[in-house]
Amino acid sequence: MSRSANPSHGDAAQSGAHHYAWPLIMCLCGVDYFSTLGYQPSIAFEGAGTLAPLATLVLVMVTLGGALPIYRHVVGETPDGVGSIGMIERMFSGWRAKLIVLVLIGFAATDFVITKTLSAADAAAHLISNPLYAGMAPPWMQSQMAVTMFLLVMLGAMFLKGYGEVVGLATILVVAFLGLTSVIVVASLWYLLTHPSLLPGWVGEISAGSYHLEHAPLSGSGPWVAAAIAILIFPKLALGLSGFETGVLHVHLVRGTAADPDNQVARVANTRRMLLVAAVIMSFFLIGSSLATGTNTLIPAAELQLEPVKGKAMDRALAYLAHGESPHAICPLFGPAFGTIYDISTILILWFAGASAMGGLLNMVPRYLPRYGMAPEWAGAYRPLVLAFTVINLLVTLAFRANVSAQGGAYATGVLVLMTSACVASFVHEMRRKPEPHHGLALQAQRFGFGLITVVFIYTTIANILERPDGIIIASIFITCVMTISFTSRFFRSDELRHKEFRFADDADRMLWTDVLLEQAFRVLVPHRPGSRSLADKEAEIRRKHRIPGHVPIVFLEVYYGDVSEFENAPIISVRQEGKRFVIMARDVVSVSHTIAQVAIEMTKGGAALDVIFGWSKGSSLKLALNFVLFGQGDVPNRVVNLLDTAIADPGHRPTVIVG
Repeated sequence: MSRSANPSHGDAAQSGAHHYAWPLIMCLCGVDYFSTLGYQPSIAFEGAGTLAPLATLVLVMVTLGGALPIYRHVVGETPDGVGSIGMIERMFSGWRAKLIVLVLIGFAATDFVITKTLSAADAAAHLISNPLYAGMAPPWMQSQMAVTMFLLVMLGAMFLKGYGEVVGLATILVVAFLGLTSVIVVASLWYLLTHPSLLPGWVGEISAGSYHLEHAPLSGSGPWVAAAIAILIFPKLALGLSGFETGVLHVHLVRGTAADPDNQVARVANTRRMLLVAAVIMSFFLIGSSLATGTNTLIPAAELQLEPVKGKAMDRALAYLAHGESPHAICPLFGPAFGTIYDISTILILWFAGASAMGGLLNMVPRYLPRYGMAPEWAGAYRPLVLAFTVINLLVTLAFRANVSAQGGAYATGVLVLMTSACVASFVHEMRRKPEPHHGLALQAQRFGFGLITVVFIYTTIANILERPDGIIIASIFITCVMTISFTSRFFRSDELRHKEFRFADDADRMLWTDVLLEQAFRVLVPHRPGSRSLADKEAEIRRKHRIPGHVPIVFLEVYYGDVSEFENAPIISVRQEGKRFVIMARDVVSVSHTIAQVAIEMTKGGAALDVIFGWSKGSSLKLALNFVLFGQGDVPNRVVNLLDTAIADPGHRPTVIVG
């Protein structure tokens, strides 16, 4: 089992310093996953009509046979909580890896932000549709926009209070919501079973080709046509797949064992158990709720349609049953009182559905953007991020006018792209893995299975994009914003010192490095481009041009590039002596300028003056600037001067940079 090398970054990523039992984390992730039952039945009927139960069955099969195995694999490969994006990052290197990660972060932001805004908007729809609230609340409190924004602000306030309180409240809300929902679903299923004319009527209706679909992908009638249509349109129900990505992003919060909470083997096993239990619970509710709401039996089809008049069950199908609004007397418990109680639980869990998404963002963003130099330093802190995301949520709500249906395409697109990336990462990982003795057949079976699942999710994603092109347009806006913020931040942060540490090839190099620093005789540092010409020729020219006597020793610095797309600089130092000449070699550097500046700073810590001698940098100013930001090269002398000015306030102790 491999381990990700990506560390957690910033206070936000460390908000999970405490560990929790896996059922509690399941509830935290479940406020997103399970809360989709608040709007999933309505969206399922809107997309699949009376074929919603069949399409939901396909969705459940994809969940249990596709998403679940993939994410159980992702958990094993990323026990530190980097998720599928972390796996994708390991597949590439350099700027290609950074760009791919930024695109995926854009889709993740689409998923997580829309999760919060859509759920809050649906919570507001449930609230203002409640008869008691409508009769008591003043008109300004019955505005969908105002209620949605208020709920988002309150969610941000909860996170400012603390992460432990969030987990505790999530557990209470999930238990209450699932308990009440189970009453509605079980009672509805029992009513369908005890009234044998209802389900056969639905079967006869879809067998005759009456699907209540405006545009069916296939024409004709019969069970095989109905099954084929259900397979083709199930991507429209993709919202029911949410929750897996946030689940693996929270793995670092899962307790291993009581004796050793950090036990990775136990943590992975518990997280896999959590994903399995959550998927099974959700599968029951998806199938049960679709039979109760999507068969044109307990809820008339007209009540689940937007046109010509929005039906009473639209966006609140289960609540419609709970209030006893069905033409059938399903359960004597159902009515205004029970419906109001259910509304309260639905409103609260939909309001809190953003907690899982917020937790995912707080874990994901500090792992990547600050490390790439593509976010301000405060982006690694917990509370500023909470405030920033809350503001973004409010802006998105304004842009969508708190409309639930308008956000469905973007939500599904974000969810499916992330899940497809997890499939691709898992498939590529298995293809690259060398077979162990006597396990070759098992590996081939795993590869075939992951390949098949990947094809299914690629189809699902493409079908969703073609059906709801607004989703990819909205996701593109998020990606553009992420890219713009990232590269703007990288540009403005490029003049930071960016020094992380000096590493050494071996102890001998460390000792020679210490000698160079402590020996006050070494007062001339000359950067030398490796392979350009011999050090002897370079030294002769330097002494002649700058009138440096032969008895004055010169230290040469050779810089060898590593991954220049990285931001923090941690060069590997080695030192060799050639007569009276010392040569410092810095390998695996991300920026020439930063490495030279940091070496010069180290050589002046003893207080003696130091001259750093350069040749001219040739090229246009724009080209040199871009080379510096992207590749750590460019106008090296001027950049070194700027870095030294920033690092050393006293000009008398600052190294002198000479260009000629």
